[in-house]
Amino acid sequence: MFHFIQILLALPIRMLFPTKIIGKKNIPKGACILSSNHTSNMDAVVFAVKTWEKKYYLAKKELFENKLFGFFLKKVGGIKIDRQANDVTAIKNCLKVLKDNKKLFIFPEGTRVHNENMELGQVKHGVAMFAIKAKVPVVPIFILRQPKIFRRNKIFIGQPFTLEEFYGKKLDSTELKLAGNIVTAKMNEIREFALNSLTKKK
Repeated sequence: MFHFIQILLALPIRMLFPTKIIGKKNIPKGACILSSNHTSNMDAVVFAVKTWEKKYYLAKKELFENKLFGFFLKKVGGIKIDRQANDVTAIKNCLKVLKDNKKLFIFPEGTRVHNENMELGQVKHGVAMFAIKAKVPVVPIFILRQPKIFRRNKIFIGQPFTLEEFYGKKLDSTELKLAGNIVTAKMNEIREFALNSLTKKK
């Protein structure tokens, strides 16, 4: 079902949102967390169409309220989460995805962020927690611009990294903050790389 939907959407998405992915080879085989900035509701759709392997995405529970659209979201890898609560079921579902050797795509800012300098919003600790508990690498991603119809865009994929120094430790608030700071730093590295490449072309 997923690949059928992917093929069905491929041509219109490619035409409407022409996007080049740079660094696709940095996505490792097997389980990993893809950690990206969030600019638009189209972010996940564009990425899913441009990369063949199925990935799983956290999506706010409100998007599942429409039964038809909720069914569609589940088929393309949507994992329902209540952003207003400590959603234990969503956490378990995410860990199961990683345990099953699949890929989890997370927007760690938790919401869409728009600013002139394309700076990251506050990066929450979910990526670090999942990466440590599942012992999987994190792949930092930076979407250069908010997807808009017919505007060319680029998505930069950085080198994967692990948080091995935290494996086996008790994940209290201090440890999660330290691990989260590493995730933030790695995401800012790929952001700087993306912005530098944009500057060089001017």
